[in-house]
Amino acid sequence: MAPSFPTAVLAWGSGEDGQLGMDGYEEKDCAHCVAALEPYDVSAIVAGSRNSLAICADGRLFTWGWNQRGTLGHPPETKMESSPSPVEALAGIKIVQAAIGGWHCLAVDNKGRAYAWGGNEYGQCGEEAERKEDGTRALRRDIPTPQRCATKLNVRQVAAGGTHSVVLTQEGHVWTWGQPWPPGDIKQISTPVRVQGLENVKMIAVGAFHNLALTEDGILWAWGNNEYGQLGTGDTQPRSQPIHVEGLSDLSLVDIAAGGWHSTALTREGEVYAWGRGEHGRLGFGDDKSSHMVPLKVDLLAGEDIIQVSCGGTHSVALTRDGRMFSKSRIEGKTSIPFI
Repeated sequence: MAPSFPTAVLAWGSGEDGQLGMDGYEEKDCAHCVAALEPYDVSAIVAGSRNSLAICADGRLFTWGWNQRGTLGHPPETKMESSPSPVEALAGIKIVQAAIGGWHCLAVDNKGRAYAWGGNEYGQCGEEAERKEDGTRALRRDIPTPQRCATKLNVRQVAAGGTHSVVLTQEGHVWTWGQPWPPGDIKQISTPVRVQGLENVKMIAVGAFHNLALTEDGILWAWGNNEYGQLGTGDTQPRSQPIHVEGLSDLSLVDIAAGGWHSTALTREGEVYAWGRGEHGRLGFGDDKSSHMVPLKVDLLAGEDIIQVSCGGTHSVALTRDGRMFSKSRIEGKTSIPFI
């Protein structure tokens, strides 16, 4: 049996909504330990713009931060919670993966069952519209208690966008619901719809309004909003159906990540590629403004053995095999290149 090592959760950045989990609302410009999680064996962390969650090895789910739309899953609703606490509605359920969207959350358990909670005005929690007394139907605005969604699907992975949701099934198919385009551009859908043209999908990643899917044969597909070239198609035309990201065709991809309006991919050789919106230096090319409509290698990470990439709204992070972490962003004018 492999030895068990204690885990420590570190947090830094904006804390105005309690999203750092340090029992306060101050921002931190360097990493601090989240003391409330020290007694638990945390296996995964998900950070949103205003709230955060932690998954323990035993399947317990903790959330903290902004809660005005029920995004923490802690009834009765409170505006903010600055210390992690378990989601009691999921007690006894072993959560294995979760995602945070604009103001809703998704989770999947070890039996392939998906759950959703938080904002639902665009159908992003997958709840059917309620019939009103006058015969019309309306969606519940907020769902503060986690409930089952996509009940007919055997889910492997969940991903949450600004106002839409995407899931990957055990069969390798991709399904989506909610408002997949900026509000007002297309009618919301609260019932899961299968994304046509995708088979044998290995993993998915979702930005604010764009989506990525990596298939088992290493092909990357993209669809959705594209105003900054975040689809990697060489233009800024949106795509309602998946399109092959040609610039990565000859590479062996092992990981993908989508930020608010940018995308990244990782090759088997540990090389990182980035594209989309470049403001704030989130692409890691050494400038803080230029957007790129096709994938380009982040040469400033050359020689580093990267094993995982992750994206936030305006920054990106890369993890090396020996446990070092590089961030690509511009914080108060300090840097726009990858730094450890």
